[in-house]
Amino acid sequence: MSKRNSQESKRAARERLRIEREKQAKKAKIRRQLVIGVSVVAVLALATGVGVAVKKMNEPSGWDAAKDAKLVTPANAEGAKGTRVVVGGEDAKNRIDVYEDLRCPACASFEQSAGKLLQKGADDGKYKLQLHLGSIIDNNLGGEGSKNAISALGAALDVSNDAFREYHEALYSKKHHPEEAKDEFADDAYLLDIADSVKELKGNKSFQQNVEKGTFDKWALGMVGDFEKGKVDATPTVKVDGKKVETEQLPAQLQKLGVDLGGSGKE
Repeated sequence: MSKRNSQESKRAARERLRIEREKQAKKAKIRRQLVIGVSVVAVLALATGVGVAVKKMNEPSGWDAAKDAKLVTPANAEGAKGTRVVVGGEDAKNRIDVYEDLRCPACASFEQSAGKLLQKGADDGKYKLQLHLGSIIDNNLGGEGSKNAISALGAALDVSNDAFREYHEALYSKKHHPEEAKDEFADDAYLLDIADSVKELKGNKSFQQNVEKGTFDKWALGMVGDFEKGKVDATPTVKVDGKKVETEQLPAQLQKLGVDLGGSGKE
C-alpha cells in the first residue's frame, strides 16, 4: 500500500470514529435529559402528592367536618334550628325538661324506671315533655357514642315522633344500653341493630342511610349546644317549669301535676 493510501485510510478511520463518538455523545445527552425529565416529573408528582396529602390531613373530618356541613333537620323537629324535641303534651301549661346523655348509665336506669310514667303524663296533657340530649361522657371519657346516638335519633325523628320515642326507649333499655366505658353507640351497625326492635325503623332504607351517612350529625351538634345552654353538669337532670328537681322527688312533682301514679312505669 502506498504511503498516500495509508494516510487516507487513517483519516477515514478517524472521521468514522469522530462521527461515532458524536452519535454516542448525542445519545448520552438524550439519556441524561430523559433521566432529568423523569426525575423532575417524579419530584413534581411527589410534591403534588405530599401537598394533597397535607391538604387532606388539614381538612376537617368526622365531627369536625359536621360543624361546617349544611344543616339538615329531621322532618318532625321543632324550633328555629330543629333542636326542640317535644315528645308529648305540646299544648300543656306546665313543662318538664329532661337532660340526658345517651351513654349515661344513670339515665338508662332513670328511663327504665320513670320513662313510661313521664311519657304517660305528657300523653295525657298534664305537661309538655321536652328532651335535651348532651355529650358529657364523650367529652370526659372520649369517643363519640353520645353524639352518634343523637344523630341516629334524629334519623328516627325524621321518620316519625313515635319512631323517635320508641327508639329512644330501646337505646336506654336493659337489653341494649352498653356500659359507660364501652363506646358501642359509636358503631352505626350497633345502632341499626337496636333499631330493628322498632317497627317503623326495621328495614327502613331511608333511616339506615341517614344513620350511615351521618345526615343529622350537624343537627346532633346543635342538640348538644342546646343542652349546654341549660347549664347542666350531670345527667339525668329534671326541671319542672324551669326549676331543678331531684329524681327522687319527681313522683311527688308528677302527682302535683295530676299524674296518676298507680302504675310505676317500671319494666
